[in-house]
Amino acid sequence: MKVLVTGGAGYIGSHTVRALKLNGDIPIVIDNLSSGHSELVKGTELIMGDIRDSELLEETIRNHKIDSIIHFAANSLVGESMTKPAKYLRDNLDMTISVLEAMVSTDCRNIVVSSSAAVYGIPAHIPITEDDSLIPVNPYGQSKLFMEQVVEWYVKLFGLRAARLRYFNAAGAHPDGDLKELHNPETHLIPLTIRAAFDPSFTLNLFGTDYPTPDGTCIRDYVHVCDLASAHVLALQTLERDKTSFICNLGIGHGYSVREVINAVEIVTGRKVKYLECKRRVGDPPMLVAQAIAARQLIGWQPKYNKIEQMVQW
Repeated sequence: MKVLVTGGAGYIGSHTVRALKLNGDIPIVIDNLSSGHSELVKGTELIMGDIRDSELLEETIRNHKIDSIIHFAANSLVGESMTKPAKYLRDNLDMTISVLEAMVSTDCRNIVVSSSAAVYGIPAHIPITEDDSLIPVNPYGQSKLFMEQVVEWYVKLFGLRAARLRYFNAAGAHPDGDLKELHNPETHLIPLTIRAAFDPSFTLNLFGTDYPTPDGTCIRDYVHVCDLASAHVLALQTLERDKTSFICNLGIGHGYSVREVINAVEIVTGRKVKYLECKRRVGDPPMLVAQAIAARQLIGWQPKYNKIEQMVQW
């Protein structure tokens, strides 16, 4: 299968490109490299460009005879979305519409969409199911909900088939050591905590110690990036086989608090983590933990990494 991967030179995208190759598929990456890195997709065809360039996108799909699309390209920093909402509410939606329009024009039928647990906002209960209320509390989450909604319209109006995958907290790196997080700025907790263990000049900010959780810090469901990558391959296979759209949470079904992550890093590295307790960060829900039964039942997904120590080590 030939698969166009938008934003494929990014963190989750590059791991998915690797997983597609291992599955025998042929990925083609399109990325403007605003946050992606060409070295992460070395050996894969990389088309540098903006997916809002409809002519480029349609030509790429036609010339490469693309069968399916995995759509990662999006702005993805929660904190930044609180200060630059237009970058998220407008740009993320524009990119998605551009991809969907190109699919309609070229009769490309299958798309896997990168969504987020941020669409749920502050959940009424834990674990979170796919049928729970969608009330985002930050523009990033709202932009992902907009993306999902416009995808649903294209499914209804044009018969596209879509898998909407709602990630919880992506973590870890490829065990081979050649794929990893290269965010700038880095906002993910685990790499920041590891840095605080090794860099004497860096102090981790612990945002909020008064949440309604056992130790007062936020709890998140961390899912290894290699497991996320495998879910995309399985989702494509399911779309091709069943010819129907679906939504899945991707998480391990268990949450870890910020303090538990700090403790795990100290255990794995044998070093103390220097951190500073700060006020809550605006837009952070206290707890996000997935019920991921649908992913297991619909696409046969079973996370390989389900302990926080594994996420820290790999």
